[in-house]
Amino acid sequence: MEILFDEIPSLDLADFTSGNPAQKAAFVQKLGEAYQNIGFVAIKNHGLSQDLQDRLYGSIKDFFKLPDDIKAKYEKPEIGFQRGYTGKGKEHAKGRNTGDLKEFYHVGQELSRIPDTDSVKSEYPPNIWPSELPEFQNDANEAYRTLESAGKSMLQAIALSLELDENYFEDKVAYGNSILRQIHYFPIENPDEVPADAVRAAEHGDINLITLLMGASADGLQVKRMDGKWIPITALPDQLVVNVGDMLERLTNKKLKSTIHRVVNPPREKMNTSRYSIPFFMHPRSEMDLTCLESCVDADHPKQFEDATAGEFLEERLRELGLRK
Repeated sequence: MEILFDEIPSLDLADFTSGNPAQKAAFVQKLGEAYQNIGFVAIKNHGLSQDLQDRLYGSIKDFFKLPDDIKAKYEKPEIGFQRGYTGKGKEHAKGRNTGDLKEFYHVGQELSRIPDTDSVKSEYPPNIWPSELPEFQNDANEAYRTLESAGKSMLQAIALSLELDENYFEDKVAYGNSILRQIHYFPIENPDEVPADAVRAAEHGDINLITLLMGASADGLQVKRMDGKWIPITALPDQLVVNVGDMLERLTNKKLKSTIHRVVNPPREKMNTSRYSIPFFMHPRSEMDLTCLESCVDADHPKQFEDATAGEFLEERLRELGLRK
């Protein structure tokens, strides 16, 4: 039965990670309900301290204040912008040509953490660190590891909600292609100068398994309910917003919903203010098989997707977003 939520459900990850069996089962139940209907939850007790969030936001604000020619040193179109800086308006939503009103910085797996014996190490470009901000590297790496760990706990709960082994995703996300993206929605001094259809982030679904979004600067973030109504996403400062991505929707043959969401422009008089956001896009290893799970395919739910690996699907989507040629 379909549930139309007026706001996204709030859950306590500690119920799952350190609760008793009843609390753990209740968490799995509520998570499954949310992900089958609206695809979003807000969670607390995720392990990311306020101090670390504050430090990370501090260092990204300092980075985005740098002159454009300095930031451009860290831009690498030749690797599809998968590490380092991506300039203003370079990315657009699938099916659109107008660039989003944002710039961002990408951090991936630290290669030094991956064992030399693991073939995935050769797939990733090294991280790029701005020499102007020495603290940025430590803060970003610490946040990356913390969010990856919270993401693994969420995937364990997701596996149980799908009646899979709790550790179903473990080997598939070990040293996965996850990305920490620090976004600056830059101030628009003159709203008349931007294209009429330009927005901070046009409506889109995320590519990955799940996204963990940090910080409560969520004003403007909206999610599209099954009945087509847009509802605002409100999260408390101590919560992460965690949503289903397209890879998980594919794997579950649309049982779990990768819900369309967007970041709308602020009121005209506030267009000249900055907004910052730090999503962690949790990706599996490129060889993960995204073929629909047999348990999610039946006469009422025929298979809706071609078989593909995570790597193949990612490449296709990066081209659609204008980040790969």
